[in-house]
Amino acid sequence: MEQLTSIHNQHVKDWKKLQTKKARRQTGTYLLDGWHLVQEASKAGIELLEVVGTAEQLAAHHPELEGMANATYEVTEEIMKHITDTVTPQGIAAIVALPDSHRLPAGPLHGAWLFLDRVQDPGNVGTMVRTADAAGFTGVVVGQRSADLFGPKVVRSMQGSQFHLQMFEGDLRKWIDDFKSINAPVYGTQLNPQAKNFRTVDPGDTFALIMGNEGQGMSDDLLSQTTDNLYIPMRGEAESLNVAISAGILMFQLNQNLD
Repeated sequence: MEQLTSIHNQHVKDWKKLQTKKARRQTGTYLLDGWHLVQEASKAGIELLEVVGTAEQLAAHHPELEGMANATYEVTEEIMKHITDTVTPQGIAAIVALPDSHRLPAGPLHGAWLFLDRVQDPGNVGTMVRTADAAGFTGVVVGQRSADLFGPKVVRSMQGSQFHLQMFEGDLRKWIDDFKSINAPVYGTQLNPQAKNFRTVDPGDTFALIMGNEGQGMSDDLLSQTTDNLYIPMRGEAESLNVAISAGILMFQLNQNLD
């Protein structure tokens, strides 16, 4: 185990850079902050390239960490704060490989899928991924101009759900066409008289749900491609719901074919 005490060490500089999308793409890696995420990655069979932690945290998790990582580094609390972009870091992190989000799906398209159209808030993206996992969804596809799936704030918000789902980035128009080519419905979300009450549709085993931008909703070109567009009736006086809350309601309602 190597001990590091300076934020100017090259390893520390490299870990710090992983806060940027450019460095994540260049290195093909990203950082997991906190023991829960490290543990979730290990349970999912994800190779831990490096584990970084304070002496206290490494000692606390010593039995579980035995043989878990390719390399382990003991660092100061100052270094942990420097590399994790959190006010109160948990004192342990891991570096793992960045999935190829532009690969082809594993096998034929099947199951419930969530598409995100220009959802820009990292907390919303991470929460929706985590909720998709809880609702039994198969995968998530993030369109252009959405928050990066593997940015630090999204990763913290996903809480390890990225290890339980198929995760992609891509052209949502192409994904919609792929679903429609197998006669699987694609549902948009829209507040207008032509939209359908979400409780009135029966999507079957395979479908996609699209959630749009926090302020502008879905783009017009995607709305024109969908099978149907859905809305959530509201009894109170609120004008709208947070996009992640709306997504949660819709995902659990639509995906009722749970084992």
